[in-house]
Amino acid sequence: MPSHSVDRWHDLRAQLPERSRLLAVSKGHPATAIQEIAALGQTAFGESRLQEAQRKQAELDDLALNWHFIGRLQSNKVRAVVRAFGVIHSLESWSLAERIARIASEENRSPEVFLQVKLRPDPNKGGWSAAELLDVWPRLRELPALRIRGLMTMAPQGLTSQERHVLFGECAALADRLALPERSMGMSGDWREAVAAGSTWLRLGSALFGPRPPVKDG
Repeated sequence: MPSHSVDRWHDLRAQLPERSRLLAVSKGHPATAIQEIAALGQTAFGESRLQEAQRKQAELDDLALNWHFIGRLQSNKVRAVVRAFGVIHSLESWSLAERIARIASEENRSPEVFLQVKLRPDPNKGGWSAAELLDVWPRLRELPALRIRGLMTMAPQGLTSQERHVLFGECAALADRLALPERSMGMSGDWREAVAAGSTWLRLGSALFGPRPPVKDG
């Protein structure tokens, strides 16, 4: 008997415009949950914990899946992430960009990357302000091996629906200014506002899979 994830996947797909693609955030969920959604035609999956993702990738290596890294990327894990993921959504600083570009060149890889922007004060998140990104942009686009596809942003907690919509609209406008086609905006609690503002990638976990199962000791 299919799980509720199957119904949720069909329901979400029915609500999304053609331009907005679903990134199934599978962190904390078992490989069997990924298999079930992949059987429906879902190919893009997002993970933020490297070792967990590597275990799933090994278990699911018979499936043609596109793996997106969505977590905060630590500098000492760049090489492993570049090897394991084709897309990185969390490039948040010049030093990290330089490191990813150098290691990707050494590994003969060319990952797609999203530049993380922080358009509202939020001590829990990294990223460039709009002004900082515009200043560093000429150097960013000259880095080798990186395919800069778009911008990624997250709304701070406590914003109203209208405030989130405005925030996402600012991110979309900044992407347009930089002639970047992709906008990774919107998660399970605010994806409708992100869609209305022009998101092209929605990072949905609980809205698709339901609550993450509890972590077992040991």
